[in-house]
Amino acid sequence: MSIAAQFKLDWPGFSLDVDLDLPGRGVTALFGQSGCGKTTLLRCIAGLDRGAGRLAINGETWQDAGVFLPTHRRPLGYVFQDARLFAHLDVGRNLDYARRRAASGNSRGDAAIVELLGLGPLLERLPERLSGGEQQRVAIARALLSAPRLLLLDEPLAALDHARKQEILPYLERLRDELDIPVIYVSHAADEVARLADHLVVMDGGRAVAQGPLAATLARIDLPIRLGEDAGAVFAATVAERDAEWHLARVEFDGGELWVRDSGVAVGRQVRVRILARDVSLANSRHDDVSIMNLLPATVLAHAAEDHPSAILVQLRVGGTKLLARLTRRSAQRLDLAPGREVWVQIKAVALIG
Repeated sequence: MSIAAQFKLDWPGFSLDVDLDLPGRGVTALFGQSGCGKTTLLRCIAGLDRGAGRLAINGETWQDAGVFLPTHRRPLGYVFQDARLFAHLDVGRNLDYARRRAASGNSRGDAAIVELLGLGPLLERLPERLSGGEQQRVAIARALLSAPRLLLLDEPLAALDHARKQEILPYLERLRDELDIPVIYVSHAADEVARLADHLVVMDGGRAVAQGPLAATLARIDLPIRLGEDAGAVFAATVAERDAEWHLARVEFDGGELWVRDSGVAVGRQVRVRILARDVSLANSRHDDVSIMNLLPATVLAHAAEDHPSAILVQLRVGGTKLLARLTRRSAQRLDLAPGREVWVQIKAVALIG
């Protein structure tokens, strides 16, 4: 199961040229700065912009030499930055519209989708009585009820404030975990990508400059797009213990264990961990007389210059997991850092993000 997307499209001042082989399940994030071509690529996949190339979704060709399915014949759901609900219809009737469009009654379990997105209490409300997050949940449900074989999300959280984003993100995580169709998610927000994506495509100047599994791609230090304060590592871990006295939890990963704030996750459950490069410091020996609880042995793999000449980004291996640390060049020289050097990482903050 895979998605083959090859497109070339030339406009005045901009050209798109991509050749992607994406997973046929899970969430693929198209990530990059504004104007890099993320939405243009998404519109080519939807057939809204007609670029030359080829598109095959899990073995079904939608575009190739002599073949071009128009948008209305492509079994996809498309969710824009704004919900685009019918203002004169309540939530229930907005969803009914999508059900009627589903080919041969092939809608994807109406009640299950309503429950998955928490829409039961909202069915009789008009869109004007919904928050921005609620409107986007309805838009996603409407897209799913049309029985798509591909779901496209074009920065669905971009118009929401922080509180509304936090409201809708758990629902998007449920979609990621429970949907059996591929999702392509456009975003320029590193925190959203870290929390939701399984696979990452980094876009720059109309090109895909990197693609691969999320953890491996985020841990690279050779990408032309710098994440700045958002640079860091994401990896899977398992909750091994909860300490009720100190309100902490111990998680185990391929590299050791970490103590984190207890967020109520049950023992035995797999979680996603994010450690930002700015929250990692290095030492040549272990120091137990510090407030930092998470100390792990590591090996320096490589380092790269940062945007400011005072700083470097260091890539480390902790067991089978790669971490990043941001240091000043002066500190790196004082520690005599070089590939192969054994060091201790001191992790000041760890976030469970899903």
